[in-house]
Amino acid sequence: MKLSSFLYLAGFGAKTILFRKNAPILGTVIVTDKCNLRYKHCAVNNITAIVHPYAQIRQEMRRLYDMGIRILFLCGGETFLWKDGERTLRDLVVKAKKTGFLLVNVVTNGTFPIDLPEADLILLSLDGDRERHNAIRGDTYDVIMENVRNATADNICFYMAINQINKDHIRDVCVTARDMKNVRAVSFNFHTPYPGTEELSLSREEKAACCETIAQMMKEGAPVFNLKSAFPYLVENRFPTPCRQCVVLEDGALSVCGRCVSIPGLCEECGYFFVAEYTLLFKGNPKIVVEALRAYLKYI
Repeated sequence: MKLSSFLYLAGFGAKTILFRKNAPILGTVIVTDKCNLRYKHCAVNNITAIVHPYAQIRQEMRRLYDMGIRILFLCGGETFLWKDGERTLRDLVVKAKKTGFLLVNVVTNGTFPIDLPEADLILLSLDGDRERHNAIRGDTYDVIMENVRNATADNICFYMAINQINKDHIRDVCVTARDMKNVRAVSFNFHTPYPGTEELSLSREEKAACCETIAQMMKEGAPVFNLKSAFPYLVENRFPTPCRQCVVLEDGALSVCGRCVSIPGLCEECGYFFVAEYTLLFKGNPKIVVEALRAYLKYI
């Protein structure tokens, strides 16, 4: 991360904490909900299968920027399916950078060739070892590993959603992230029980055991891009929701925190590590602040 970007984000955090502001800093644009896969735990893919046009996404990025957003995520569906004429996902990333976003990240399932060095991070879903990942996402593990090995930059961050199928395979993902040259880090979430996926949720005791495993892997040097001090809050679901510093923009509709924030009771079962981390960070939790500074400097 550039020093100027770090100082800007640090200044935003300081003002938010000192003056108790709720202004957003992180925004997500949904470029499409079209996806080439169907996952056991996903509730937001292929609802419309619309690929939003370049002009619309450009306007939505500008809208977020004018709101003060400086960390941008491009998300799907599957983002690498996005295309408008000759324009591809790279054009969106480049446009976002020219607009002035300090960090531009992309979320993908990893089944397409990864040639996007312009992105700051590419968050790539990996859900355990080969057997568990394929049980969740179909027979894609080997294709993803090949794409990671052939990636044109080392800006990949694995992204694992921990659920009943893969909860015993956190170590596998950590070791894979540590040993692959194009992978910078790994980030975790617990499964959030969207309607129809409740059976994949973890109990409090299972969450605690998972956090112990993640903490042990961090101790062993695995590149985990999460904040250990947030783990107890995640286990107990005792962090403020929704996260006012994060917004999602999908086809002109703006949501605070996430796309499914309006589902009754879902926030109380939130498993997103970043939501806990951001809300605690902007509440001024001292341990979280220190860990966040170290993590961002190390992995971005």
